[in-house]
Amino acid sequence: MPASSEWDLAVVGAGPAGSTAALAAMRANPAARVLMLDSAHFPRDKICGDGVAPHALDILAALGVDLAALTAGTAPVRDLRLTSPRGVTAARRFARPASVVPRALLDLRLVQAARTAGARLRRHRVRTLTPVRDGVDIDGIAWARVVIGADGAESVVRRQCGARRAPAGTTAIALRGYTSAQPWPAGEQRLVMTTAHWPAYAWVFPIGDGTANVGYGELIRAETPTRAHLTERLHALLPDCPPVTLRGHRLPLSPGRPDVGHGRVLLAGDAASLINPLTGEGIYYAILSGFLAGTAALTTGPADRYRRSLRETLGRHLRHTDAVSRLIRAPWLVDVATTAARDHQRAFDDLVEIGLGAGTIRPALAAAMLTALARPSRSGPA
Repeated sequence: MPASSEWDLAVVGAGPAGSTAALAAMRANPAARVLMLDSAHFPRDKICGDGVAPHALDILAALGVDLAALTAGTAPVRDLRLTSPRGVTAARRFARPASVVPRALLDLRLVQAARTAGARLRRHRVRTLTPVRDGVDIDGIAWARVVIGADGAESVVRRQCGARRAPAGTTAIALRGYTSAQPWPAGEQRLVMTTAHWPAYAWVFPIGDGTANVGYGELIRAETPTRAHLTERLHALLPDCPPVTLRGHRLPLSPGRPDVGHGRVLLAGDAASLINPLTGEGIYYAILSGFLAGTAALTTGPADRYRRSLRETLGRHLRHTDAVSRLIRAPWLVDVATTAARDHQRAFDDLVEIGLGAGTIRPALAAAMLTALARPSRSGPA
């Protein structure tokens, strides 16, 4: 095998998790030989809600990414309007603005940043991984000391490395499209939940260019919902939504203790089932796990180092969200939490941290929920 096909690190998938992993590895060792493999030509669309939490931008800024260039053409989102399953509404300002960057732009810009940092990009669809010579052979075209699988919800790397299958009841499905933002207030994200087919919600994420990302998702139970069903539910929850072309995708939700490392193969982002089970948020998890995996990849014992750093950084949060996702199968608890967020800014901020960042159930939120439970507010129909 020619020397040009030997790499310190190969990253399969060049989305947010993969590009961040490459950036982190190059930051850890600028002389490292880092290869990114992706089957797509960039720019390319990726079905997603496109929401980028400020926590994700913090990580990218620390890796030297120009945030102004990354978010160019979009506008900050400063407000959130959250409607609970039985109609309680909390409308407040984010502690820190969020961003909505279409994945066609976000992924391209992150790939460009990784290439500028020194990583190489090759278009190739990975099919097999074979342990060889203190490393991993990739389809006979490349050898790498370590491989990071960041190839999404249908990850080939995950299947090849023997990671645990996702537990039953931890996969959601969603439809997403782009439409005019005119029916809704500028700079305000909306989440509208419903008791029908619970847990489920519709969203509106304004991009800031006159358009919005809209969609609907729900947990998959015995049978996968049809496109017609998902489309009907979207328009039921967003009756002012203009006609929109929708595309669907699956979301492997975090089971609380994700399987992320096997020998010389690490998993990041959706490939590691790192999607918030309460909100479906995945970009922050992807960027954080990509950063941790890329940092660990060039060390001795990369899988152990990565598992430990992910556990220290995100473990408590993942356990909390897993537990809460089981509790909220009774939608009244979400009504109580939304009432607390409506009445108390601190409870609102804590709820946002749980849904978009690495937050946990804090005393202020618990106290506000107990108060709301003692004095329930009138709620509307689902």
